[in-house]
Amino acid sequence: MAAPEERDLTQEQTEKLLQFQAAVQDRLNEQEGVPSVFNPPPSRPLQVNTADHRIYSYVVSRPQPRGLLGWGYYLIMLPFRFTYYTILDIFRFALRFIRPDPRSRVTDPVGDIVSFMHSFEEKYGRAHPVFYQGTYSQALNDAKRELRFLLVYLHGDDHQDSDEFCRNTLCAPEVISLINSRMLFWACSTNKPEGYRVSQALRENTYPFLAMIMLKDRRMTVVGRLEGLIQPDDLINQLTFIMDANQTYLVSERLEREERNQTQVLRQQQDEAYLASLRADQEKERKKREERERTRRKEEEVKQQKLAEERRRRNLQEEKERKLECLPPEPSPDDPESVKIIFKLPNDSRVERRFHFSQSLTVIHDFLFSLKESPEKFQIEANFPRRVLPCVPSEEWPNPPTLQEAGLSHTEVLFVQDLTDE
Repeated sequence: MAAPEERDLTQEQTEKLLQFQAAVQDRLNEQEGVPSVFNPPPSRPLQVNTADHRIYSYVVSRPQPRGLLGWGYYLIMLPFRFTYYTILDIFRFALRFIRPDPRSRVTDPVGDIVSFMHSFEEKYGRAHPVFYQGTYSQALNDAKRELRFLLVYLHGDDHQDSDEFCRNTLCAPEVISLINSRMLFWACSTNKPEGYRVSQALRENTYPFLAMIMLKDRRMTVVGRLEGLIQPDDLINQLTFIMDANQTYLVSERLEREERNQTQVLRQQQDEAYLASLRADQEKERKKREERERTRRKEEEVKQQKLAEERRRRNLQEEKERKLECLPPEPSPDDPESVKIIFKLPNDSRVERRFHFSQSLTVIHDFLFSLKESPEKFQIEANFPRRVLPCVPSEEWPNPPTLQEAGLSHTEVLFVQDLTDE
């Protein structure tokens, strides 16, 4: 029969333990991405494959009894050991229903790791492999992201071989050099909730326990298990053998990852080129729309100007007609109070009409305004003496004078000056 630390469980206990381990392993997942060490974000879990039948397993058993005296002592103690551990297992099984194992609730996984590191250094010194300062899930993440081996060490505080393994094997300089140069190293005590959770997932049989995990077939997989008290040279040989046997998987994964990255870069470049072409087409279309909008606005503006000009001309024509209708009748030539005025228009044409001395100069202005060939805005000038006649009301002449008051004679020649452009 094996030593107490390596005893076999009964079939019923084994089935219950496997059910419990399966339930715990469902929760022991890995998050994709690169989480923060002290505040990991929730994301899609990543499970570790521990059911691969190709897992390399190396178990160092405790030495068997030697000689007659050794076998005699072993046989005498066998019934007592069997009875003791059977009663202990029954007691632990019953205790689970009364008080759940406090290690089953993981509240501060990083704190568990840091606490184990401090206790390890206090007991064995600071010369040891570099511990991964993060949770088990984060260590898996980094090993997957960096395509490196991850060595997991579960420390059994109460096991009789743990102290010798840590002091003589794990802290050996050649072991430290190998671990630090070729893999990530994560360790925790199974007395801590985080370590206990990992032990339920990896299903160790005895201590010391080491598991080699790597990315294999796109899953984080246990590819090697080392159990029992193993010596430094033997540990180096076993770790080297496991890494050499599985190195091709990492090389293949690196090639696939590079190919995926190149494909992703190519797709990204194609997407960027497509987006650049799309933006250029959109910019061309925008400029075309702006040009069409400017053309439309310009055409609309020209159209509105034409309509405004037509309205202005129509209003002007109506005003001319109204002025013409309001003109007083022309005096007869033999009327002694009549004045004959010859108007020289800006287009060099002449217009002649008679007015009465008593009529206001406004009548002269209205007459010229009603003519078709007269400008829209104008002023009337006399030549001798040269002056501008006040034909429309102003501040100086609120009420324009009569022809007689303006000093016009019976026959006058007046000049019409175009003021439309001023």
